[in-house]
Amino acid sequence: MADERIETNPDIMGGKPVIRGTRIPVELVLRKLGAGMPIESIIVDHPRLTPEDIRAAQAFAADYLAEEDNLRLTGRCGYIAQTFQPLSCA
Repeated sequence: MADERIETNPDIMGGKPVIRGTRIPVELVLRKLGAGMPIESIIVDHPRLTPEDIRAAQAFAADYLAEEDNLRLTGRCGYIAQTFQPLSCA
């Protein structure tokens, strides 16, 4: 599960989501995957990572996007995505 392998801590990488127990940002893993780098090559570059960590980074991104879509679907009287601040419903 992504939540067990991903953490956000304001004292680590400025609060960006990272692979738990490392300073490796989820974003870096996703960019490498997006550039076509095989999982095995990412692990060679970052030996502390496991295939499960990389899958957790992908799941974390998917969950984040699904949550953002749900926030947008709330319409004008919902919440602003990412800030969770209520929109005015005038």
